[in-house]
Amino acid sequence: MRSAPTPGFRVTRAGPLALLQDAGRFGVRHLGVTQGGPADLHAWAWANHLAGNTWGTPALEITFGGLVLVAERELVIALTGADLGTRLNQKAAPRWQTLSLSAGDTLTFGTPTNGLRAYLAVAGGFSAEPVLGSVACVAREQLGGFDGQGNSVRENDVLPVEDSAPRPAEQTAPESEQPDYQAAVTLDLLPGAQIAAFTGKSLFDAFNAEWTVDQRADRMGVRLTGPKLQCSITSMVSEGISLGAVQVPPDGQPIALLNDRQTIGGYPRLGNLTPLAAGRLAQCLPGQRVRLRAAGTGGALRQHREFLGRFR
Repeated sequence: MRSAPTPGFRVTRAGPLALLQDAGRFGVRHLGVTQGGPADLHAWAWANHLAGNTWGTPALEITFGGLVLVAERELVIALTGADLGTRLNQKAAPRWQTLSLSAGDTLTFGTPTNGLRAYLAVAGGFSAEPVLGSVACVAREQLGGFDGQGNSVRENDVLPVEDSAPRPAEQTAPESEQPDYQAAVTLDLLPGAQIAAFTGKSLFDAFNAEWTVDQRADRMGVRLTGPKLQCSITSMVSEGISLGAVQVPPDGQPIALLNDRQTIGGYPRLGNLTPLAAGRLAQCLPGQRVRLRAAGTGGALRQHREFLGRFR
């Protein structure tokens, strides 16, 4: 039986973007509804794991910082993902480990110093009513979140949590699982259905040049700037697009599509980032440089199954 929710945090400053995210909204793309879910699957999964939660438990995704939360009661939490200069009662808050809070403790999220998105999980999980089977917050579609309307948390909101969560064992994520988001990054990409339509030079450039993360980046997608890629396909019938699809519009600059993408698209695709690669890209700040690496389906599937197996 599901426990009754109780007040967990009070929002005293909202910041630009703090969204409730479970694993995502699936089985509804035929309705034109996208999946939502955590932009960085790796950090979200570790936050829940450290808080003692099962896969799919809702956690808070905090982009850019600027959020201030006050604990309404004793809570056990975990903070992962980007370093947003988070402070607990004016002292640096530990990240990538289990952490106990008392009533009245204040968490203050500053500005990004390493990465872009932090994840806050609480033992038992945040509580909200599902919409189309999920609480994943997608602002563009006005679905999910604490209010069911796809809104970011707002000042004076009280964020409910499940009441009767068992206290998790204290633990810390291995150092190997704590990324340096400022480090050079290579993203695994599965070649796509239209890859043969790109010129040989374009394919060489795609996998050998550095790409720069553009200012035009959000939860829908990330534009990459670099060599102009040329494709013989000038028009095509729109088709379904998945998380991590790398479309190439007529300007030749790729767009990697993320969780809040549209459900269909009509640009040729260079390929598809793996879910973990898409999550790693979602932590890149504008101006950061990335490389693409062609990957095989078999290896990508093994990597993803091993990742899921750790948490399920």
